[in-house]
Amino acid sequence: MAESPLLDELARALCARQAILFAGAGLSMNVGLPSWQDLIDHMMSELGVETVGQNGAGHSYQTLAEYYRIRQGSIGALRSWMDRHWKVSEEQVRQSRMHRLVVELNFPIVYTTNYDRNLEAAFSAHGRGFVKVANARDIANAREGVTQIVKFHGDFDDDQSLVLTETDYFNRLSFDAPLDIKLRADALGRTVLFIGYSMSDMNIRLLLHRLWRTWQTSGYEKDRPKSFVFMTSRNPMQEAVLAQWGITVLNGESDDPEQALTTFLERLKERVDELRGEGQ
Repeated sequence: MAESPLLDELARALCARQAILFAGAGLSMNVGLPSWQDLIDHMMSELGVETVGQNGAGHSYQTLAEYYRIRQGSIGALRSWMDRHWKVSEEQVRQSRMHRLVVELNFPIVYTTNYDRNLEAAFSAHGRGFVKVANARDIANAREGVTQIVKFHGDFDDDQSLVLTETDYFNRLSFDAPLDIKLRADALGRTVLFIGYSMSDMNIRLLLHRLWRTWQTSGYEKDRPKSFVFMTSRNPMQEAVLAQWGITVLNGESDDPEQALTTFLERLKERVDELRGEGQ
């Protein structure tokens, strides 16, 4: 688990409203959402494709989704299937300790690469206001004083916003879309906490590298706020690479990913409450 000084630094940034959360698939998987394999199996069935994977077949789910769009003319039907199957009941979200902690920590901005509506459902279930941001129009209409939930890879309510196919991912690698510009502005002067990621997402890794490069070339790298990624278990290789980019890895104390992340968020919430009680 995180050492106390690191946890304190993160908690103080939260108290000062200078921290943002970046939540990945691990957050949603812990309330029972289907895996990527379920999506792959569905597309393979729809398209009559027999093999897909990393073991020489030469296909990824992004390539398969690209083929689906070409064959079907759009991803509308796929998005509808995902919307129906990639959801859990409001009661499951309400009972999720992990989601409740995310709400209670009161990050001013929460980014997520998840397409589902579980974060929105959690804020609603616990009576907290929020505004969803999935496109340029949402950025213009966002209001102050409530948490912004930024759907970085798109939202089921807007097919055009989804980052799902290979072309979608390649287009985002330029990092010049409205949400990319917003993220650079939001993250440049704030502490960022990543949870629910294996850190294998190349978009996220490139994002971390570009943020590091921005600070490195600014001449003020020593003034950069510390950023963190929570990982369930130790991975010295990942820790070394991320440290090079100015990202501190916080490790869990349990082999169970759900328990490890929940315990970490509980400890962070306790420290934030202590600091707020001290008037910090």
